[in-house]
Amino acid sequence: MKFGLIPVNIGVESSEQMIGMAQLAESKGFESVWTFEHVIVPMDYQSKYPYNASGKMGADPESNFVDPLIALTAIAASTSKIRLGTGVNILSQVNPLYMAKQAASIDMISNGRFMLGVGIGWLREEFEALGVPFEKRGARFDDYVAAMRKVWSGDVVEHQSEFINWSGFKSYPIPKQSPLPVIMGGIKGKIHERIATLGDGWYAPVSDPAELRGHLDKIRAKCDEIGRDFSEIEITCMWPGVGGPEAVEALEVAGAHRLVVPVMALGPDPVAGISKLAEELID
Repeated sequence: MKFGLIPVNIGVESSEQMIGMAQLAESKGFESVWTFEHVIVPMDYQSKYPYNASGKMGADPESNFVDPLIALTAIAASTSKIRLGTGVNILSQVNPLYMAKQAASIDMISNGRFMLGVGIGWLREEFEALGVPFEKRGARFDDYVAAMRKVWSGDVVEHQSEFINWSGFKSYPIPKQSPLPVIMGGIKGKIHERIATLGDGWYAPVSDPAELRGHLDKIRAKCDEIGRDFSEIEITCMWPGVGGPEAVEALEVAGAHRLVVPVMALGPDPVAGISKLAEELID
């Protein structure tokens, strides 16, 4: 089982704190560090956060949300082997050509350690602040993923759709990894179909083995429909860091390949929490 840490970019007060946490995780055998993304946190919002019964995300408007790609670039320059993941960036609200360029660049400077986790988004107020339609964000997401892969191919890009009109150009560098892993985040809507058709992995906001199995059965069924090998898809899920080896084994049996532990679950002293978890579970 691989272990990751999330988020390394929220609530930090300095680059030294952020980078130091990633360096400690690397030294203790963690496989990856991950970020969350929001460009803004509205003072009030009607949109419902789907992963908390309160409907609110667990960050106030004054929380430091360091841009994920900038955070991971800084970490990439100060580490050598730990993998770097966005968990997840909101693809539907950004320019996909910039995202493709930034993802390829991070993968190059990190020597092939980047994982692009992406989602369709839930916060309408954020889309409105960015001047992007909230409607059709799922269709836009699907189109953007397909289009970015053309950019990463190194070939001449031709992509015309409802959302994009690209023709006659190349964009370098291309990612060091081939393919650059695109990891789908979320649990709602057409997520199972999207993972089967477009994803190299799933970032699952679940930690219950039975719930995880249920979702994986749906993804497997979609893969069977289109003739895709389900084993190609890497499964990452959130894990609160409790239950010890038995909990880890249960999630592994259910189908997880990687467990990502929230920093806030490690107690008031994350440094001690990282070290303790590593001693207990990481070889």
